[in-house]
Amino acid sequence: MRILGIDPALRVTGYGVIDGNGSGVQLVEAGVVTPSTEALEMRLQQLHAAMCEIIAQTRPDVVVIEELYATYKSPGTAILMGHARGVLALASAQAGVPVRTIGHAHVKRALVGSGSARKEQVGAMVARLLGLESRPQPHDVSDALAIALAFHHRHGHVLAH
Repeated sequence: MRILGIDPALRVTGYGVIDGNGSGVQLVEAGVVTPSTEALEMRLQQLHAAMCEIIAQTRPDVVVIEELYATYKSPGTAILMGHARGVLALASAQAGVPVRTIGHAHVKRALVGSGSARKEQVGAMVARLLGLESRPQPHDVSDALAIALAFHHRHGHVLAH
């Protein structure tokens, strides 16, 4: 099963593609999408176009996007993140790829055993699980791969059958 994990944002969106089966996981591709700092509608269009290309090139079986979370102190950020998540889900739907979501605390628990794990701990576990010499950089890539790995850990065996 091929999983595309996405850490959504309007400035730097991380993505990571893994292949998983009963014997383990393997890194396929990872990177970031960095729309220009133009108007919101242009950044959304650039994010959508880039994700359409990534999906076409990597042909995932499922796209996993981090769930939206926000504190009451920053509702504006939550609204902007909703825009980014929307165009990412649209790109997936247009390609006929199912979209699933996963919460950041679940990702941390699945990889490190604690929902309050630090980014460094999660990144180190991503590197270990994928057989990498160091933590993927920038953290947006590491986070996207963590999302894919956590989804595989929880659902991989179900989707593979």
